[in-house]
Amino acid sequence: MKGIILHGGHGTRLRPLTHTGPKQLLPIANKPMSEYCLESLRNAGITEIAIVIGGVGANKVHDYYESGEKFNVKITYIEQDSPKGIAHAIGLCKNFIGNEKFLVFLGDNIIQKDINDYVTKFKNSTSDAQLLLCEVDNPSQFGIAEIENGKLKKITEKPKTPPTNLAVTGIYFLSPLIFDIIEKLEPSWRNELEIADALQMLIQNGKKIDYDIITDFWKDTGTPEDILLANKTILEKITSTIDGKIENQDYISGNILLGKNSIIKKDVKITGPVVIGKNCVIEDNARIGPYTSIGDNSHLSKCNIENTIVMSNCIVKSNIIIRNSIISYNSSILHQDGKNKEMIFLLGEGTKIIF
Repeated sequence: MKGIILHGGHGTRLRPLTHTGPKQLLPIANKPMSEYCLESLRNAGITEIAIVIGGVGANKVHDYYESGEKFNVKITYIEQDSPKGIAHAIGLCKNFIGNEKFLVFLGDNIIQKDINDYVTKFKNSTSDAQLLLCEVDNPSQFGIAEIENGKLKKITEKPKTPPTNLAVTGIYFLSPLIFDIIEKLEPSWRNELEIADALQMLIQNGKKIDYDIITDFWKDTGTPEDILLANKTILEKITSTIDGKIENQDYISGNILLGKNSIIKKDVKITGPVVIGKNCVIEDNARIGPYTSIGDNSHLSKCNIENTIVMSNCIVKSNIIIRNSIISYNSSILHQDGKNKEMIFLLGEGTKIIF
C-alpha cells in the first residue's frame, strides 16, 4: 500500500498562525502535526508517501521533509494549484497510486491509536473503501455517517441538522476505483470536489465500504483550541528524558522532556508534563507548566506559562502570566512591569510585543 498526506488548504481558522506557512507544520509537543501522520503511515509499513502541497509556505514542507530519507520513507511531492477540495487533491495522485490500495491522511489529523490493524484489515478485504468514524460533540462541522443494520447508509458533508454524531475522520482507506468516481464529481457550493460526495457515490453504486468506530483520541486540529487540546493529550503520554541541565531538581515535578544544551536555572519551577527543546534557557524565577511546549532556541525569564505552545526562537521576558496561548516562531514578549497580569496570546510568526 501507498500513502497520501494532504498538506494544502488556507488554514483560515488558525490565522495569524498560518499567514506564513501551512497549518500542518504547526508543532504539537514540538513536532509538526503532519509528522504524526507520517509516523502512523510508516509504523504501519507504508513507506511510499505522496505529500500534496499548495498555498502559503508550500516550500517549507519541502524544506522540512525533503526526500523523506531522514524519516525512513520515500516522499513524492504533488502540487495542487488552488484549494479545490479533498477529492480533487486525491485525484491528483492517480499516477502515483497506480493500481494499489492506498491510505489518505489529512495532514491536520492527530490520532493516538496506531493504524496497523486497520491497514491489515483493508489489505485483506475485498472492500472498495474503509472509513474510521469517531463520535464528536460538534457534528455539524464534519462529514457525518449514517449507519443502518451495520452498514453505511449515507455520508453528508457538514449537515445543518446532523442525523448522527459519527464523524468521518480524515483517514481514508481507498482503492483505485475512487479515481473514476472523482472524475464524475461536480463542484459543491464551496466550489470544491467533496470527498463526502465521492464516498456517497460509492454507496449509491453498491460498492462495499467498511468502517470502524474509534474511541481513542482523535482530533481534527482546525482551531487554536483543538491544537492546545491535542498538545495536552500528547504531553500526557510522555515520559521524562533529560538531555539538558537542571540546576535544582527540588522545583521539578511531573514528566519533562528537556533537549540538548538547554538549561533550567536553579530558581525555576517546572510542573510537567512539559517539553522543552534544544538550546533553551529558562531562568529568573520562571514558572512553566503543566501542559506546555517550548520550542528550540527559546529564552524565557520571569514568566508564568501554562497550557501553552511557545514555538522555536522565541523570547519571553516579563513577569506576565500566560495561559491557553500559542506563540509562533521568532516572536518576543518584553514587558518591563507585568505585575502578574494574566494574558492569552495568539501570535503569528515574528510578532514582537513590547509594553
